[in-house]
Amino acid sequence: MIIQKTENSRISTFDPNNFSFGGTFIDHMIICEYENGKWGDVKLVPYGPIPFTPAMMGVNYGQACFEGMKAYKDKDGQVFLFRPEKNFERINKSAKRLAMPEVTEEMFLDGLKALVDIDRDWIPQGEGMSLYIRPLIFATEEALKARVSEKYMFAIVATPAKSYYSEPVSVKISDHYSRAANGGVGSAKAAGNYAASFYPTQLAIEEGYEQIIWTDDATHEYFEESGTMNVFVRINDTIYTPPTSEKILDGVTRDSFLQLAKKRGIEVKVEPIAVKTVIEALKNGELKEVWGVGTAVVTTQFQALGYEGEKLSLPRLSDEESFAAILKKDLVDLQNNLSEDPFGWRVVVDHALETV
Repeated sequence: MIIQKTENSRISTFDPNNFSFGGTFIDHMIICEYENGKWGDVKLVPYGPIPFTPAMMGVNYGQACFEGMKAYKDKDGQVFLFRPEKNFERINKSAKRLAMPEVTEEMFLDGLKALVDIDRDWIPQGEGMSLYIRPLIFATEEALKARVSEKYMFAIVATPAKSYYSEPVSVKISDHYSRAANGGVGSAKAAGNYAASFYPTQLAIEEGYEQIIWTDDATHEYFEESGTMNVFVRINDTIYTPPTSEKILDGVTRDSFLQLAKKRGIEVKVEPIAVKTVIEALKNGELKEVWGVGTAVVTTQFQALGYEGEKLSLPRLSDEESFAAILKKDLVDLQNNLSEDPFGWRVVVDHALETV
């Protein structure tokens, strides 16, 4: 790895009590270029702009994918990554689906650790605080030709993070728009998936909702995801979530919730969730809660469902009653080294670059 430390750190301008998620970037970034059929040297360099032209193929033809993950700092200042091997596996799954070159484990994991290590002072400490990390791959060849690019960049950037949604939100159950279709790229974390979701989300916001529950493209009769999150439904004391597929992203937070629920002895069913089943359960009092999970948000609880022109209120449970809140606490405590880690999910980031 080639390391170029910044001579103008901005850490003194960072106020951990006053910043916006996604708008503040740490001092360094990782970049690595692909050309002539192979990846070059991984470089840790000062964060900043990279020269490209509007003819860059990633902009024109959409070959771009990314990951979302976090680093955490405990009360003693020790820094952890959370299940980074899952993100490594998934970015390569996405790259393969988009006909892009896969990255090596060394590039991905060593790059992550080096970046988090050198900028560990940027990781805010405390409840809900973390460093949000964005690894990404995108096509960089300058060519207006609708074909697979011959040049790419792998990069990692990061931004300090705090709680995303603090209050429960209202979500509209989509009856027209879909996030993904059979045979599409729904299981890849492709940049275009997010672009396609913005317009339907804008429409939902205009109707008084914060987010959408995406339904299947063929019939709109089954839950798939919610916004940029995997979705969970609790009917009585059983948790339901749709199975992953070529339309549904294999979320790391989703998998963690499932394993934590099973550890607590909560019944979990991974199976299709019919919209009608949820609405019927709500009307007969069996629907206890619906929520979304994802890296950025951890957990977002829903307070109302929009269905067939009605806004249907959900029960409001205390944190002691809510499976969403209980499992969120289990996960956050584990991530922040406040509890034991029986799964081996925490990965310590050593001070390897202290003397570089």
